[in-house]
Amino acid sequence: MNLHQFRFVYEAARRNLNLTETAKALHTSQPGISKAIMELEEELGVDIFVRHGKRLKRVTEPGQHVLQSIDIILRELGNLRRIGDEYAMQDAGTLSIATTHTQARYVLPEPVAALRKKYPKVSVSLHQGTPEQVAQMVLDETADIGLATESLSDFSELVTLPCYEWQHVVVMPASHPLTQVSRLTLEQLAAEPLISYHPSFTGRKRIDQAFAQRGLSPNVVLEAIDADVIKTYTRLGLGIGLVAEMAVKDDPSMGTPGSELVWRPVGHLFGPNMARLAFKRGAYLRQFVLAFAELISDRLSKALIMQAMQSPANGQVEGDYGL
Repeated sequence: MNLHQFRFVYEAARRNLNLTETAKALHTSQPGISKAIMELEEELGVDIFVRHGKRLKRVTEPGQHVLQSIDIILRELGNLRRIGDEYAMQDAGTLSIATTHTQARYVLPEPVAALRKKYPKVSVSLHQGTPEQVAQMVLDETADIGLATESLSDFSELVTLPCYEWQHVVVMPASHPLTQVSRLTLEQLAAEPLISYHPSFTGRKRIDQAFAQRGLSPNVVLEAIDADVIKTYTRLGLGIGLVAEMAVKDDPSMGTPGSELVWRPVGHLFGPNMARLAFKRGAYLRQFVLAFAELISDRLSKALIMQAMQSPANGQVEGDYGL
């Protein structure tokens, strides 16, 4: 048996048993993959997959155990490479970060700049996507670290740690009547045309749940994944915006005398949101990855992260680590 066979089996399972897609992903031929998988099955003495003709239909019971072992082997192989890089290249390499647009735009610039100052030989690769895509990129080891608000804690294969809490704010033209209201209500917001995030981004589920619990149907006239887009359409008068507070707190064009837009906190309506940092369980984390996590949040430390990485495989980490 060899690593090529392991990779073929692992990738076939990841690609929903589609050998054509598996061959494309691994830049090889479909017959070559089929042959390698059958050779591994013959050597092991068990069928990993149930077949219908030449097609793979499902994973067998022994195949499930084989896949678990292959996952460990490939993960440890990646760890060996990272350990080698750690000591051969010292403080050099690439930090790959998977995150959403909001985190990349408003949260990460300062930590990334600080990391580059501390580790000038480390380059940074940002991968942006939905929270689900962020989780998958960490699982696939496309990224060393993931940062998002939703979805990360849904994967038991990830170690997730809370970074910081944030709330939503309402953005509206300075001339809007609601600027005179000291404490906004859901009823007042439901009566307005709203511009907000796409349902899979930046705490939008909390917004929808809050309205639904009160039996209200908000009039969402535009959805976007980018807070800057939401603010732009708010300036044009399409409605009032609902965005994450980090998108407005350091915006010099908002809330100052003569500015077009103002913002008001609405955490009392939609509750707090927690941004979380994710690592693949069992992965070897290089020193600059740990240093970057510390730069993102003062809640995190190298010791805390390493303790969490060694915790039982129960998904997210909360109170046991004082967070």
